[in-house]
This record gives sequence, structure tokens and C-alpha cells, in this order.
Amino acid sequence: MSEQRGSADTILRGGKIWRGQHLGFAQSIAIGGGRVMATGTDAEIDALRGPGTKVIELNGRLATPGLNDAHMHLLPYGTAMAEVDLRPSAAPTLESLLDALRDRAAQTPKGDWVVGRGYDHFAFDEKRHPMLHELDAACPDHPVYIVRTDGHLAVANTLAMQAAGIDNDTPSPQGGLIEKQNGVLTGLVAETGREPLMAVMPRKSVEELVGSIERGGRDLLSYGITSCMEAAIGIRDGWTEMEAYQRAHREGRLPVRTYGVLMGDKTRSILSQAHDAGLVTGTGDEMFRIGPVKIFTDGSAGGRTAAMKEPYQGGDPDDKGLLCIPDQEELNAMVLDAHRKGYQMAIHAIGDAAIEEVLNAYEVAMADSPDPDRRHRIEHCGWLSGDQMQRMVDMHVLPVPQPSFLYWFGDLYLTVLDEARVTASHPMRRWIDAGLHPSASTDCPVTEIAPMPVIYNMVTRKTRQGTLLGPDQTLSMEEALHAYTWASAYAAREETVKGQLVPGQLGDVAVFDRDLFEIDVEDILDTRCDLAVLGGDIVFERA
Repeated sequence: MSEQRGSADTILRGGKIWRGQHLGFAQSIAIGGGRVMATGTDAEIDALRGPGTKVIELNGRLATPGLNDAHMHLLPYGTAMAEVDLRPSAAPTLESLLDALRDRAAQTPKGDWVVGRGYDHFAFDEKRHPMLHELDAACPDHPVYIVRTDGHLAVANTLAMQAAGIDNDTPSPQGGLIEKQNGVLTGLVAETGREPLMAVMPRKSVEELVGSIERGGRDLLSYGITSCMEAAIGIRDGWTEMEAYQRAHREGRLPVRTYGVLMGDKTRSILSQAHDAGLVTGTGDEMFRIGPVKIFTDGSAGGRTAAMKEPYQGGDPDDKGLLCIPDQEELNAMVLDAHRKGYQMAIHAIGDAAIEEVLNAYEVAMADSPDPDRRHRIEHCGWLSGDQMQRMVDMHVLPVPQPSFLYWFGDLYLTVLDEARVTASHPMRRWIDAGLHPSASTDCPVTEIAPMPVIYNMVTRKTRQGTLLGPDQTLSMEEALHAYTWASAYAAREETVKGQLVPGQLGDVAVFDRDLFEIDVEDILDTRCDLAVLGGDIVFERA
């Protein structure tokens, strides 16, 4: 232990403290002034105990750096917690989904919107989306808008469609879908086809959005997640969402450290307002920092809207998903503008056709204004092909994948793509070997916020149903935790301040009820967070 001055504010002792990749373990850790003072044996750290020191006995439990979800939607997650829960765990059948909507409608004034989130039509016996007429029957007096688990497809009823000005003659927009069968609306909308509906849904106030941030953030702490990337500020309520984050931060109501992404899409951009306000990547402090600019270039693989070079199974030869920005020059201009202004980019691209488009745009930007440490990102980055990995290496473009996708959706992927493409997807081992520092995240509320399915998939490459997908891409437990801590901080250009339990870094700690390094891998899923510490303060303790 290095020599320290003064006494600690908080000491965690008597446990197994993982300090970070290649840094080994300690018994105790001392935190003072919000930062790690020292780690060492119990005897060494006890020397830093003072009369006001709070001492936490770990009793042999494992402690790690606080987890950092590198890509999730904190504000929408908190909002969804107050909407109709349509996840398979809550609504496993189509009829139970309709019952849940009926129940909410019965508690909602006529004419007000009924909004739900999280259904997975592949989980239903019918293997189909709910239909417009079914939503009409369940909620005849309320506009209804329900979002599929991936967040890229939704279904609306007649009152919602009428409010949005959508009828049987409305064409699908560029980069989107307004589905019809025999010339009649089914209710299904995808990608940019959702925007007319989102535009007429009631706007939330700043105070309501702060409540969502608080609600979602407190839940993250219960899993040992002390940091996250908010993946799209402005996605639904525009600049009001930035005002909500600023108020939550100012009033001490932001529960977790947040790296905030700015929406940069053509129709939902807050980039000009942020730039005018001096909010560029890196501005802020250790609780709320401005991050990259987000642009959507495709959809989701499970929803068959991720843009692929080869067609999906079971469709026609042109069934290759949707490019939200099919004009390469248009994307190049959008990226170049943000790049010149000093922003990191975090572009959504899942399929290899979308990834190709993004890499082309990054090459143009980097040739114009070289910056080898900009760390532009590709969010999700699930399916690569050809020389795309090498092009990422050449520009040091970081992948930000979600191993949770393989856990929750892996078996679904096998129904829409051939097995070889699925097993080669999300190549964590290849990315690590290439020096690209893949991080770990959930894209919550697309999947559950729970980190253990993510860790489980990284070390086993197994789906929820136990299907093995690409065992050559498995990681060690240390590598998996490194992805969830240091690599997530690296993707946010914050690896010097968090992600390891070493002197000078933030005193953010997660304590688990079992030793992830020693248990059988099948027991990972049952592991729970007992304690979360943020800057030395206990912010969650399991009863």
C-alpha cells in the first residue's frame, strides 16, 4: 500500500476486491473525498481508519469497480417503468397483452394515450404483431401506441393513426415502413414510419422527465451499475430532455454517473442547440458529461430492419432490412459537420450494410480533420463482413455491442439469419485481439438492465435457451468484467477517472453476493448485487 495522508471516509474490508484487469485482488479499500485512497490488506487499510470512518464488512464477498452500462436509454427506461409493461415476463401471450392495455385504459381518461413497451411477437404462439383492429377492440376510446422490445417497431390503433394523419393512402417514408395488407393499415410502423405518431404523442414536462431519470437511475444502482451512457438525449421530447438532465444534475437528483449522447438525426436533432450552448463532447463533470452525437442508420436484426448485404431468411432477395439514410453523401455531410465541431460520434449500425455506410463516413471525416484519439463509435455493430474489422482498426473506431442481444435474442436471430452469420456476429474475442476494447451494455429497455445475462453470455456465448453461438468468441470472467468497467469508461474517454479501483480513481464499487471468479458459470445468472457505493457513499443496500 502506498503512503496516504489523513483518514478514509469509507472503508470496505474483509472481502475479495477485484481492482481491474491484470491488477489482482485486495482485501480492503479506502475511499476519501469520493476517490480511492488505497487498496491492500485489512491491516494496511485499517491504518487509514479514523473516528468518522464508515466501515463496511464484506464478509468475504466480491467487490468490483461499479459497473458501467456503455449503451442504454436511462430516461426512456424510467418512463417505460410507468407505462404498460408488455415484456414477455409480464405479457407472455397476445391476449395477456390486450388485457394489460384494457386494464390501463380503464384507469385512463377517455381520449388520453395508452402507451406500452416491450412486447416480443416471437414469444406469442401466433408469432405475429398485434393488429390495429385488436388494439381498437381493446381500447376503443384511447389512442394506443405500443413499442416492440427492440424499440424500432411499434403498433398503433385507429385513433392514434388518425391523430398522426396516417390513413390507408399514406405511403411509407424513406427509411421506414407504414405497413398495409391489401391496401389497409395493419397498425405496424417501423423506423421513420413511427415519426408521425411520435410527433403527436403528448410531450412530457421537464419535471416528469426528471422523475423518469430518478426512477431509472435508482433501479440501475440496485444492480451495481454506477455509470451509464444515456444513448439518445432528445429522442422523444427533444431539447426538453436535455433540460431535464441539467435540472436532475443541478438538484442532485441524478442517481448514476451519465455520459449523455446528443440526438443528431435529421428530424430529431438537438445538435445545433447543444453546440450553441457550448455542450461539446467532454464538457461537464463526473456526474454528467456530454458525450457523442447519435445518428440511426438502420434498425434491428430481430425486427428484420437492420441493413444487411445479404437477404434475411424466408423473404425475397430484396429483404435486406432498411437503411435509414440511403444516401451516402448525406450521411458523410452529417458526420463531417459534427466531427469538425469536435464531437465524438456514436452511430447506430447493426447490419453490415449499415456498418459499411458508417465506416465510409468516418473515413471522409478523418481524412478531412485527422484525430486518431477521437474514438468514434459504432453502436451495436453486430454483423461485420469483408474488411470492416480492419477498417475499424485503422481508424480506431470502437464497437459498442450488447452481449445481452445474443442472450435474449440469439435464438430469434437463428430464425431470420443463417447459423454461420449468427455465430460470427458480435465477435467479442476478435475485437479484443484487434485492440478495439469492446464494452458491455444492455441497450435497456430493449433488453433487461440486469448485467448478469450480459456477463453470462460473454463467458459462455449461450442464449437464454442454452444455444451455443460461436464458442470461439468466449471471454474469461476478468475480460467480461473489464468490458463492463474499464472498456465502458474508455469508450466514453473516461478511463483515467473510473473503471478500476486504484488510487485517484472514483470510489464507485459494486458488491455481489457470490464470487463470480469461483462459481460455476451456470450460477452467474443467480448472482445479485448486495451493495452499491458511489464516490464512497452507499447508494444501494439490499435488505
